Amino acid sequence: MRNFQIKPVDGKLRPAIQDKIDNLNKPKGSLGELEALAMQLCLIQQDLTPTLAHPCHLLLGGDHGIEREGVSVSPLEVTWQQMINFSKGGGGVNMFCRQHGFALRVVDVGVDYDLSAVPGILDRKIAWGTKNFLYEPAMDEKQFDQAVETGAALVDDCASEGCRVVCIGEMGIANTSPSSLWMSLFCDIPLPDCIGAGAGLDTPGIRHKKEVLARALEQFHTLYPAPGTEDVIRYFGGLEMVAAIGAMLRAAERRIAILVDGFIMTACALAACRLYPASRDYMIFGHCGDESGHKKMLDALQARPLLSLGLRLGEGTGALCAFPIVDSAVRMINEMNNFQHANITKYF
Repeated sequence: MRNFQIKPVDGKLRPAIQDKIDNLNKPKGSLGELEALAMQLCLIQQDLTPTLAHPCHLLLGGDHGIEREGVSVSPLEVTWQQMINFSKGGGGVNMFCRQHGFALRVVDVGVDYDLSAVPGILDRKIAWGTKNFLYEPAMDEKQFDQAVETGAALVDDCASEGCRVVCIGEMGIANTSPSSLWMSLFCDIPLPDCIGAGAGLDTPGIRHKKEVLARALEQFHTLYPAPGTEDVIRYFGGLEMVAAIGAMLRAAERRIAILVDGFIMTACALAACRLYPASRDYMIFGHCGDESGHKKMLDALQARPLLSLGLRLGEGTGALCAFPIVDSAVRMINEMNNFQHANITKYF
């Protein structure tokens, strides 16, 4: 994997940013989380007047070999069917991108179906889905590196158009399974506490999912008694998930704000932070979803999500729903008058 040059945000501007926020014509601290968001965005961009220019959304598609074990209520073909739906503008992600002015890129990173001739889908296919990690690593080192590079290159494309905020979503049946395993291994949380219903498993289905993933984890520990971070990511991860990690790391390297979506994208953010802890400074967490374990993973990242609406669609939809709050934070620091210019007595 390439060596990303990610530095923690430079805090030298913090006093000046705080002074600007405190002198807006409002009681000190009265806009709460908006003030914290404005501070974060100013520090990311190293600018007292941050912007959210040309927001971009990356929708990454990939299939998972573990789906063959019946760990998802949705069949494998839903991945490619939804990818085609997205290309025609009919998905939830399309609606929210239109609503909030995001440029959408739908990208085939590892779908087990030929989408190369479908207009509106970028062909970046690395493999026709991953292997079944119940028996072997989901991907090899070359595929891992290629997925990281694919995600990074997509962010470079966005940056070339002036993008200052990127949102990332996924489409991949069964991808809550690798997310649960990453969560367990990276957060040292018992695996059963990390596994939920995914797209809608019933109680027997969840029990079966727990049994399958427990067997996979046992096999992993047999093969990797002292695993490194990349071992964990590569053994269980989906190609779309590793591409998302690459996108997050490149965005952080380029000081682009990252809107993080639900359970799966939070797992990717967790993995990115394990690889490069400084990348955490560039992440804004959109929401706490309805998938079991999501809140615990957010807590492990010391993340305060902006929304809690019971969402579990994926695709990046929860992060897109949170974007207006981020926009409000930017408008606050850029457009509100201050006490001096408004001729209002500063009373604190």
